Formats: sequence, structure tokens, C-alpha cells
Amino acid sequence: MREGNIYLVGFMGAGKTSVGMRLAELLQWEFIDLDREIEKGDGRPIREIFRVEGESHFRRLEGAALERVCRLEHKVVALGGGAFIDDKNREMIGAKGTSVWLDAPMDTLFPRCSGDTLRPLAASREEMERLLERRRPHYQKATIRIEVDGLTIDDLAERILSEIASIPQSDTAKS
Repeated sequence: MREGNIYLVGFMGAGKTSVGMRLAELLQWEFIDLDREIEKGDGRPIREIFRVEGESHFRRLEGAALERVCRLEHKVVALGGGAFIDDKNREMIGAKGTSVWLDAPMDTLFPRCSGDTLRPLAASREEMERLLERRRPHYQKATIRIEVDGLTIDDLAERILSEIASIPQSDTAKS
């Protein structure tokens, strides 16, 4: 297994948390959900941070939380859907581990997110589609891309392990 952490990136509803927890279990590593780390540090739910302080404040908190996590070793980290769009965040991730994009189509993502009041940016299918299209070029910079459709959580975790094992040690994440 490569050194550093495994960072799961992708849009809301792609399965980063579910797959991350299973992957951490298989590796016997700790699982970290970056959004939960932000909430613990700030003392408020993300939805409230967005509502009261705005997205730019949230993104600063997210960058600081990621910086703390990047100092750790052997963690599986589920990033929020927007964390990987920031150049500085991608650079930190590339220096400290392997990024894995869980790629899912909107027909999979929208049903998983619709009605979820905890996702501040999941207002409508159209808004989600526009946001996904803006984020896709950034997600494509991940070291590994895994298409999630048709795969179980166990399938995805095993595929990630297999893909990571095939990366030469000297390679780093794209940035």
C-alpha cells in the first residue's frame, strides 16, 4: 500500500462516506469525514455555516480542516463535494496521498440527494447538474477515477484497493 492517506472526491451522493468507511475497515485505518470534522471544529452544522457565514467562510474552514488531516497518516478521508475544486486543497492532497474520484451520473446522484435538507447545495436537479458540470473538470484531476454505477460498496472498496496497488510508488496525484 502506498504511503499517505486516501482521499475520496466526488459529487454529493457519490458514496464517499459509505465507501470510505468500508475502505478504512478493510485497511484497518481510521475513517475521517471532512465535513464532520468541520462541524466538530465550528460547533455548527454545515447547513448553518452556509446560511449564516456563506460559502466562502465554509471553504476557509474546509481548507484549514484539510490541512490538519493532511498531517496525519493512514487515513481514509471523505471530502465534501467542493473541497477538490480548490487548487491549494488539491496540491495538499497530492503531496499527502492518493485522490480517488467516485464518478456517478446525475441519475444516480439526484435520487440519493433529493429531499436531504442537510446538503445546502442540493436544491434542485437543474442546480445540481450545473454544479456537477462546473466541478467535473476538477474531479478529473484525481489520481484514480472509479465509475460507481452498478457496483456495491464492497465492489468499490475492492476496486479502489486494486487501482491504488497498481500505481507506481513514485507517482503522485495530478494537480
